[in-house]
Amino acid sequence: MNIICRRYKSFFIIPIIAVLTLLFFRAGTSFSYELEKRVQKFILRNGLTVLLFERHTSPTVSLYIRHRVGAVDEVSGTTGTAHFLEHLMFKGTKTIGTTDYSQEKNILQKINRVGNALDREKKKGEQTDKNRLEQLAKQLTALQEQNKRLIISNEIDRLYTENGAIKLNASTGQDVTTYQVSLPANKIELWARIESDRMMNPVFREFYSERDVIMEERRQSVESDPDGKLMEQFLAAAFQSHPYGRPVLGWPSDMSFLNPGYTKDFFNLYHAPNNTVIAIVGDIDPSATMKIVKKYFGDIKRQEIHCPHITEEPPQYGERRVEVSFDANPQVTIGYHKPTLPSFDDYVFDIIESILGQGRTSRFYKILVEEKGLAESVQTANGFPGVRYPNLFAIFATPRHPHTAAELEAEIYMEVEKLKKEGASAKELDITKNRLKADFIRGLASNSGLASELSYYETLVGDYRYLTNYINAIEKITAEDIIRVAKRYLTKENRTVATIVKKHD
Repeated sequence: MNIICRRYKSFFIIPIIAVLTLLFFRAGTSFSYELEKRVQKFILRNGLTVLLFERHTSPTVSLYIRHRVGAVDEVSGTTGTAHFLEHLMFKGTKTIGTTDYSQEKNILQKINRVGNALDREKKKGEQTDKNRLEQLAKQLTALQEQNKRLIISNEIDRLYTENGAIKLNASTGQDVTTYQVSLPANKIELWARIESDRMMNPVFREFYSERDVIMEERRQSVESDPDGKLMEQFLAAAFQSHPYGRPVLGWPSDMSFLNPGYTKDFFNLYHAPNNTVIAIVGDIDPSATMKIVKKYFGDIKRQEIHCPHITEEPPQYGERRVEVSFDANPQVTIGYHKPTLPSFDDYVFDIIESILGQGRTSRFYKILVEEKGLAESVQTANGFPGVRYPNLFAIFATPRHPHTAAELEAEIYMEVEKLKKEGASAKELDITKNRLKADFIRGLASNSGLASELSYYETLVGDYRYLTNYINAIEKITAEDIIRVAKRYLTKENRTVATIVKKHD
């Protein structure tokens, strides 16, 4: 289960790409019309949004469920809940993952009582009663062992695998939580039974042992990993007020005290049907598919979602710098605050991202990696770490020994200044637009890719047609737009810089 959701994903199916390429290069508006005409959108009475796309290229179907909830929706003191909940949703339901739920229910209630008491005792710090702590820990272990005898581990995975599933996965990011799978086309009803049951009757079994799992995940991916540590400190510096500064995994002091009651409330609120988008793409009969969806998802109760006020990140008036001491090779990460979609400037940053740091033809690669040999790698990312709110244009760079991070950073700024003064030539701009089109096509070529993109933009923008209008917006961008946007946002006072400084004994 991965954590970060990428904005664009690459898939390659030659026949579909050929058809889409013809549509794109004939006319962007034609493609938009064709795609919109074939997407069928339904909104159930409980608020669940369903997108269907019929495509008979293979006897398979890809199914995406996206909930508009991520780390950004957590309140202070409970960071990591969204990601933890993703783990728990694979533990089963009242009918999946257990041999006897009526018996298990009583044990789970006892586990929660003892687990909460144990956490309360731990929170006392120096005043903790060590004898009581030991006693409660033993009680919890005994109850967990008792419950294990009733658990059927990984039954959701097994049900899917035995029925031909591939690409079974889930992810949690700052903005959205996703559950995805691809199946033979005749297994849609199986998917509906499993997923509707997860939405209505999840059972958070193995809660405390799974909490230990995510704590270990954090130790491996952040505490012991220079990339993870650098990224965490970089975002905390860049976003001092907005929750994008919090890690998706959560802060350790919060993660270690996540409790079943709050997690259940969080689930009930944000995994509600009126906060959910389903996309189904592939070898389907839309009418028959909607009957299945209504049968299994139609009775799930909607919730009144009162979203808390999200603190805006105030304007930045000076460069922020942070050093991370770690026994690792140097790295540098640079981020500039910018608006999010559907701002026109966000489209312009997609062009800038491609020109500066995407692939071997980008300026950073050709100049800093190939010509000057200063860098092992330099990459750019637009819309980091999320896109529901104003975000960052980010640059990630690793110097090549014996060059330093400072040398590489200075050269990066030289290329940024060149972009601000000269923009892009007509030829470079044309090549970049065509490359973005090709990437866009690859992202829609498979059932999984199309289901992903349709559900993503419907969830975050409220309209999947952002996807169909993308090429038309890109086509409007001029060299003057690149200069204007670069001058406005790519400034010293608007940037945050984080570097790894090698730790010496």
